[in-house]
Amino acid sequence: MSFLTKEVKIAIVAIVGIVLLFFGLNFLKGRSFFSDNSSYYIHFADISGLSASNPIYADGYQVGVVKEIHYDYKGNHGAIVEFDVNGDLRIPKGSSAEIVSDIMGNVKMNLLMANNPRERVEPGDTLVGVINGGMMGRMAQLMPTIEKMIPKIDSILTSINTLMADPALAKSLHNMQTISANLTTTTVGLNTLVAGLNAQVPGLMGKADMALTKASTTLDNTSKLTANLAAVDVAGTMAKVDQTLANVQSVTARLNSNEGSLGLLMNDPSLYHNLNATVQSADSLLTNFKAHPKRYVHFSVFGKKDN
Repeated sequence: MSFLTKEVKIAIVAIVGIVLLFFGLNFLKGRSFFSDNSSYYIHFADISGLSASNPIYADGYQVGVVKEIHYDYKGNHGAIVEFDVNGDLRIPKGSSAEIVSDIMGNVKMNLLMANNPRERVEPGDTLVGVINGGMMGRMAQLMPTIEKMIPKIDSILTSINTLMADPALAKSLHNMQTISANLTTTTVGLNTLVAGLNAQVPGLMGKADMALTKASTTLDNTSKLTANLAAVDVAGTMAKVDQTLANVQSVTARLNSNEGSLGLLMNDPSLYHNLNATVQSADSLLTNFKAHPKRYVHFSVFGKKDN
């Protein structure tokens, strides 16, 4: 009778399946039975949901997984986490580990490498672990402050609701709408005015150029006039004016004196009366001449008659 009976074959298949299942489960947990990993221990007061097969990172790179977690039932000092890392990893003495939880609830452990190149932690030694709450931890720290702010926020919301229910606010908003419409109209008017000014700017610029040209000509004429005035002999002219004034003064003095005909005429009353009498006699003579011309003029065709 053959040894590989049907029952033996079934038993062999079952054993191989169990072995494959065992290694497969450990592989899924991140464990490897054929690698040269080193085991270390970390003491945590609170593992914050850390479990076996959770990844372990050093400087952001996965270097191992959590192997087992043992709770300290006797000493009541938290939990001891056993983890495996690559045997080539050299952990400096003084290093520690922290547990980090993200906002999605995922938990991982980070190795915080110390700066100690001379000494290292030997496999089987225990490290010190801390809890890093991450964003959730910071939010937990902010909760007391948030709880104090909630009554104030509620009071502010109540005040805002009261303000929103005030009819004056709706009226103010309506007024703001009217003001906005007026501003829109004003803006349109300003745009029209600016467009008109832009259309007139070339003409104004031309007139300004003409005015500047005339002003330049006027300045040139003024410069010439100033040059001519500067060329005038002011001293000689003033000397002539002074001489003319002296002559006028001399003539005036002679007129005021009794010397000369004009002076006697202006200052001697008798001469004035004599001239006045002479004028009156001449006037009487002319009047008599006009009345009796024959007394003074005789015309005869045939010669002079004796009266």
